[in-house]
Amino acid sequence: MEPLIAYLLGLAVAVALVTATWLVQLATHDAGVVDAVWSATLGLLGLLYAAVGDAPAPVRLLLAVMAGAWAFRLAAHLALRMRGRPEDARYAAARRAWGRRADLYMLLFFWFQAVVAWVLSLPFLVIAYRPDMPAAGWLAAAGIVWLVSVAGEALADRQLERFRRDPANAGRVCDRGLWRYSRHPNYFFECLHWLAYPLLAAGAPYWWATLASPAIMAWLLLRVSGIPTVESAEGKSRRIGYDDYVRRTSAFIPLPPKRN
Repeated sequence: MEPLIAYLLGLAVAVALVTATWLVQLATHDAGVVDAVWSATLGLLGLLYAAVGDAPAPVRLLLAVMAGAWAFRLAAHLALRMRGRPEDARYAAARRAWGRRADLYMLLFFWFQAVVAWVLSLPFLVIAYRPDMPAAGWLAAAGIVWLVSVAGEALADRQLERFRRDPANAGRVCDRGLWRYSRHPNYFFECLHWLAYPLLAAGAPYWWATLASPAIMAWLLLRVSGIPTVESAEGKSRRIGYDDYVRRTSAFIPLPPKRN
């Protein structure tokens, strides 16, 4: 299959998945499920490109493992976190603001999510169609970055969930483990994860196009839907001691905490 056809097929798959998710949320009135589906969609696109690409089999197998393991772990984490809880406050607020047109606007937003996932999947496509094996150094670097980032994100997620499950921590700030060194270690490792794919694509035709995904993800998490949402005035007000936590803790890159 030609790369362009594979990429357009990826767009069709992404749109179909989020449209099905939209139909489900019409019945459940819980649009937050799209977050887990969005992550899973990226994993499926990685598997799709690995299946139809013409890169050497070891490269496509590695791509499938890297994209799939990262995406499905994150999707499972998000799905478990949402289970038994009311609709995410972001989507509930949007539903109230949109009124009678909420269902239509939610569908448009879901389609936008599909397009973002499709754009971010470009490194998977470039890797799946590279004509040769990457150099050993690039291969090792990609593997190390991927292992460190996925393990770090999983650890940060687990530490935060363990903290939240303790009733004694209700309304308090998690400043334990990785969260002692960064206010958003999960976002840091998520951004780091996307740098593994340019390393794996190094030397391939159009490898430079893979740099767009890390940049887009960093922009989204730092400026749009990540840190700005969590650190909004409303978000800060729900947690005791958050202002002090902000003063002593790095916002993104894990660093030793500042002394008061």
